[in-house]
Amino acid sequence: MNKLTFQIYRIIVPKFIRSRILARELRNSILDYYTRPSEPLTEEIEAVLNYLKVNPIAIFPYSFQDKYIAENIEVLNDRDKGLKYVMYQGKRLYFKKRWSKKRIRHSFNELTREQDPQSPHCYLNGKFNIEEGEILADIGVAEGNFALGAVEKASKLILFETDKEWIEALNATFAPWKDKVLIVNKFVSNITNVSNTTLDDFLTPTEKISFLKIDVDGAESRLLEGCKRILAGTDPLKLAICTYHKQDDEQQFTTLLSQNGFETSHSDGFMLFYYDKQMRAPYLRRGLIRAVKR
Repeated sequence: MNKLTFQIYRIIVPKFIRSRILARELRNSILDYYTRPSEPLTEEIEAVLNYLKVNPIAIFPYSFQDKYIAENIEVLNDRDKGLKYVMYQGKRLYFKKRWSKKRIRHSFNELTREQDPQSPHCYLNGKFNIEEGEILADIGVAEGNFALGAVEKASKLILFETDKEWIEALNATFAPWKDKVLIVNKFVSNITNVSNTTLDDFLTPTEKISFLKIDVDGAESRLLEGCKRILAGTDPLKLAICTYHKQDDEQQFTTLLSQNGFETSHSDGFMLFYYDKQMRAPYLRRGLIRAVKR
């Protein structure tokens, strides 16, 4: 397709149809790539391929997601705060003020689906969990569901979120525990200035941290550059970091963490993060790394 033809195509064909066409082409490319594998397929890969043979492409290519139905989620109003919320593990999880009930249902449905025990995006499992008294830094907290699930066990929580619209909702969600929750409206990166901070600069050498949860939409590598002291010197430390945003993150982060004395493991299964325009073979990415330094 030449440039002129492509421009006409973009004008004539609606975006949602173009997206469906691209998704179908990617699904076909994945299936084609694995029809002539360079090495034997694992059971995990075969499970993804079997799903794609009968289903459209999905970020989570597994049938567990079918049990999550957004329309069944009850969204409630807090008239005093002027915010809507959903009950999560017996606690109120608030959302952005301007969001409709429909959008909240969709968002909460995604949150609960991605933390299903069978999900490649699930941060915790039976052997990797938050213990009583943990000091947790949740970086990329967004709605705050992960931190809310840990709030009663943790002795302190530091929540980093860059979206100012989430700050109001987070303050409402964590108001009952405000004595042990600090909400920070900054990027956590490899520089420190008005809107950014490195973790090494934010946490002084005398401040303790025992659990890091990191999900920063592809900026994970920059964040790791800014916490070299913490990675090298903090002991014990647990870390859950997303690896699906970029092609080589899993390998690079595993190497870095191993060099700093962590035992690493990845979540089960794969994700198909087709929002990444740089996505290429072999296509399948692990959702996250769980790392422990004892």
